[in-house]
Amino acid sequence: MKILVIEDNQDLLENILTYLKRGGNRCETAPDYDTAFNKIMSFTYDIVLIDLMIPGGSGLQILRELKSARPQTGTIIISAKNSLDDKVTGLEIGADDYLTKPFQLAELHARIKAVYRRNNLNGDDVVQINEIAIHTKKMETKVNETVVDLTPKEYDLLLYFSSNKNHVLSKQTIAEHLWGDYVGHLDNLDFVYQHIKNLRKKLIQAGANDYIESIYSIGYKFNANRRSS
Repeated sequence: MKILVIEDNQDLLENILTYLKRGGNRCETAPDYDTAFNKIMSFTYDIVLIDLMIPGGSGLQILRELKSARPQTGTIIISAKNSLDDKVTGLEIGADDYLTKPFQLAELHARIKAVYRRNNLNGDDVVQINEIAIHTKKMETKVNETVVDLTPKEYDLLLYFSSNKNHVLSKQTIAEHLWGDYVGHLDNLDFVYQHIKNLRKKLIQAGANDYIESIYSIGYKFNANRRSS
C-alpha cells in the first residue's frame, strides 16, 4: 500500500514509518498543513493518516479537501484529542476510522488493512481476476495454482492494476503510485515500461492471459475481459 502520514511528532512519525515499511508499505510524510495539502492534491494514496493538530492548519480541513478531490482514498484520523465532537465531525466528513493516541502500532496496522480491504477489495483478503489470485495477507500471487515470483514493485503494480481494472492509467499516474513524490527526481519514466514488461512476461509464463494493454501515447490498461488469441 501507498500511505501518507500527516503527523508533526517526529518520534511517533519515525515509529509509524519503521513499523509500516517493515510490512512492505511505501510511506510518505507531511509534517504540516501546507505540505499535506500539496501532497494530497498532487499524488494519490491508498491510505492517508491524518493528525488533527498540525502546524499551519487543521487536519479536519485536510480531510475535507481530500474527500472533495479524491473521495475513494482511505482515511484514518490519528489524534491525541479524544473529543467526541472531533470524532463525529471527522466521520461525518468522510473519515473511514478514528484512532486516539496513544495507540499500539499493531492496532494501527490492522485498521489500515481493514480500511484498505473495505475500500478496494470489497472486504476480501484475496483479489481474484479470472485465473489470477492476489493474496494480500501473504503478498503472494498465483495463476491458477502456480505461484508467480514477483518483485515488490511488480506485486504492487499488479495490485494497483487490479484496483483500476478496465481503466486507462497514464505512465505518470503509475510512476507516482510506484515512487510517490520521488518521481520528480527521475530523468524519464522508462522504468514504468520495464516493470510492466516484466510483470506481463511473468504472468504469461505462469499461464495467465495477457491482460495488460498498451494505450498508445497515453499509458496502460488492465483489460480483465481480454483473452489471448
